[in-house]
Amino acid sequence: MNMTDIEKFYQTIADLESGKVRVAEKVDGQWKVNSWVKEVILSGFRLGKLTDMTEGQFSFFDKDTIPARRFTAENGVRIVPGGSSVRTGAYLAPSVIMMPPAYVNIGAYVDEGTMIDSHALVGSCAQVGKHVHLSAASQLGGVLEPVGALPVIIEDNVFIGGNCGIYEGTIVKENAVIGTGVIINASTAIFDATTGEYIRANENGQMVVPAGAVVVAGSRPISKGPGAEQGIHLYCPVIVKYRDEKTAGSITLEDMLR
Repeated sequence: MNMTDIEKFYQTIADLESGKVRVAEKVDGQWKVNSWVKEVILSGFRLGKLTDMTEGQFSFFDKDTIPARRFTAENGVRIVPGGSSVRTGAYLAPSVIMMPPAYVNIGAYVDEGTMIDSHALVGSCAQVGKHVHLSAASQLGGVLEPVGALPVIIEDNVFIGGNCGIYEGTIVKENAVIGTGVIINASTAIFDATTGEYIRANENGQMVVPAGAVVVAGSRPISKGPGAEQGIHLYCPVIVKYRDEKTAGSITLEDMLR
């Protein structure tokens, strides 16, 4: 018997929350988006009805198909009291820690040992690996539409500093260190100071931060026109070195920013 649309939605949500299915996964070393999962998630907004989800003195109104997740101690996730929320359809592995307030949106996948610090956002469908540190106020953009677009992906052992923003399907490869205040998206080139070359979005429109790269905020001069004449600079993330995998990310970051 074929499932109805709403049955398929709820089954997919359950599979997302258990980690059985993911919006994106590595296949033969390359990240691949499962478009059908995004399509099912989007159907939940269409099928749902606006409902009162008020809790105590706080008023909330959202589609009845997409409430906040509720955890138990058996989930093994540490959610420190203080206003954090995880939307239905998001996976948090045992040993994940959320400091308040933080938010994880639908379709996101957060693997074991990861710290989501205060005021951090894991956007819709973002994929976060093992032992990642999302520092305070860092943001991983949501990429729910178009359904074929790869979401923001943060691989294992990445350190993301405070007030960072990773957007538009950017992939941050394993062991990279993103310094405080760095903004990375598909349209802003990254300068690799170790090679003298710029890293730009690939043929699929994705910015890929290399494995082990230590990235800090920088700038580059405008090359022509009135802006060049007046010495105007544009924002530009800069790779200042590549991290030794045996070196703790926090120590490496501190050394680079001293």
